[in-house]
Amino acid sequence: MPIQPAEGPAGSPALSDVPIPQPIAENRGVAVSVSVPVSGSAADHAGFPDKTAPAQPPRKLHPLVELHVDRSSFEELERRIERNGPWDDWSLYRMAWEAEEARRVSDFRELQCMRLLPGFTPLPHQTETARRVLHEMRGRAILADEVGLGKTIEAGLVLKEYLVRGLVRRVLILVPASLVLQWVRELNGKFGIPAIAHKKLYHWNNDIVVASMDTAKRDPHRAYLRDSEYDMLIIDEAHKLKNKNTGNYQFVSELRKKYCLLLTATPVQNDLSELYNLITLLKPGQLGGEGEFAANFVEGRRQAKNEDKLQAALGQVMIRNRRSDGGVEFTKRSVANVPLRLSADEQALYDGVTQYVREYARSERGDLASMLSLVTLQREVCSSRDAVFLTLINLSKKTPPDSPLHNRIWELVELIRNIKSNTKAEATMQLVESIGEKVIVFTEYRATQDYLIRYFQERGLSAVPYRGGMNRGKKDWMMDLFRRRAQVLVATEAGGEGINLQFCHHIVNFDLPWNPMRVEQRIGRVHRLGQTEDVKIFNLCTVGTIEEHIVHLLHEKINMFQMVIGELDEIVERMEREESLERRLAKMVLESADERDLRLRIDGLGDSLLAQRKS
Repeated sequence: MPIQPAEGPAGSPALSDVPIPQPIAENRGVAVSVSVPVSGSAADHAGFPDKTAPAQPPRKLHPLVELHVDRSSFEELERRIERNGPWDDWSLYRMAWEAEEARRVSDFRELQCMRLLPGFTPLPHQTETARRVLHEMRGRAILADEVGLGKTIEAGLVLKEYLVRGLVRRVLILVPASLVLQWVRELNGKFGIPAIAHKKLYHWNNDIVVASMDTAKRDPHRAYLRDSEYDMLIIDEAHKLKNKNTGNYQFVSELRKKYCLLLTATPVQNDLSELYNLITLLKPGQLGGEGEFAANFVEGRRQAKNEDKLQAALGQVMIRNRRSDGGVEFTKRSVANVPLRLSADEQALYDGVTQYVREYARSERGDLASMLSLVTLQREVCSSRDAVFLTLINLSKKTPPDSPLHNRIWELVELIRNIKSNTKAEATMQLVESIGEKVIVFTEYRATQDYLIRYFQERGLSAVPYRGGMNRGKKDWMMDLFRRRAQVLVATEAGGEGINLQFCHHIVNFDLPWNPMRVEQRIGRVHRLGQTEDVKIFNLCTVGTIEEHIVHLLHEKINMFQMVIGELDEIVERMEREESLERRLAKMVLESADERDLRLRIDGLGDSLLAQRKS
């Protein structure tokens, strides 16, 4: 377009030979200027023909226009593309962001991760544990809280804090197979930690992996993990590493890790060397060499000396919160014993088995181990005919055909054929129907578990099993069915460890273990943090059998159901320094002349437990 400069007033000086730059385009940093040499009249310069002059052809633009292009913005854009794209430098931006974040930290000792957990509030003892691990133990600690106090939550807090502070990226979490998905759900749901469950070999490449110990220690997984480096290693149920000669211990000791958390409610089970092994795995040299540790701190297998010094050394690597410390509110628990009388056929089988056990004990005098195993027969009769039947069949294969005991075994099998009902199963069915809510039924025996599942299903009651022999997928499936659909979960002892069942608050002990700690582990599956209802426990007890004596010992004599678990743990541990409780009870059954004599012996054992409690 022709350029039209405004005309000045009359008599203004001519604009000849004065270049007048006019911007004609500017787009994205490109400026184009036009310089027009001016001569002649203003009308000529404006591009209008002079009315008095002859018309002239229009000029072409290119000989008159000089283009000046500013390429500096293009050059700057190219430099940014070569560096980080058309934005500011990312590392500078990140530093600015971190500086702003740091300005928000009022106290470096506070847990920074708490600001990132809006939907979850840990308990005071859990946050204090995380602080101690972070500041006092430098990320290497044994979390030894009593059952139900939330060791998993504490480990999650520690892990989240290290992730937030940028100190941890790669994490390996090894747990029992039945707990893998539970850990994944907890970490993702409560802490927003993107953990995955290991299923395929390539899953090891993820930053945060939860896997079973049994899978991890097998090749080819073992070789891969041994060659990897981890910022943090977390091991649940770490008391299974107590023996340094086991494959588990050797495998974990080979893993390269910067930080390490070991979780266990029972850091000592049999002797003090177990504690030494755990701490050496966690922090070698903390307790000195093995000989030095024994000389300084061990009086006997379970008896410590120089306890103040030992406690000080342990306090640098181990944290143990107890229920009795206060500050943690649990719902109440109520216990009801349900006495039952066996049917005539069941009682005849129990009496026959008891007589057989005594006959065998007299004929095999001196072979204590085999005699003690026979006591299991009496306990199985109190559970189900299915359980005792399998044991008798296996026993007949080991007994010479010409032995009188062999014929006696088959007489007992004939008695089993006469039993048409199960007194305890009928009572359990009535209990479950009266409760009308979800119930966990614990039994000691797999055969009894199978029987109860069939019994309930035949009567229209939805029930699912849970046991140690199931693979991880099936365990998770059974647990999900129980949570969403089934009314009853029938669990063997595998259900007494590790899993959390706070959505249920009714327990039926179809059979009672002889060790009080195993009973407490069962109850601890539901009576724990997160339980909002009072927990009700029903103990089935057949009158006139060994079960009656066990219930008398646990409930009436030492009142174990009202003890806090830490107190109970310590009492049993002291009592078992020489011999396990189950073995003591079995010997009493074998050595007693009659039921009255057995009751007196069990009362004496109860008095010993109470004496341990007072001391």
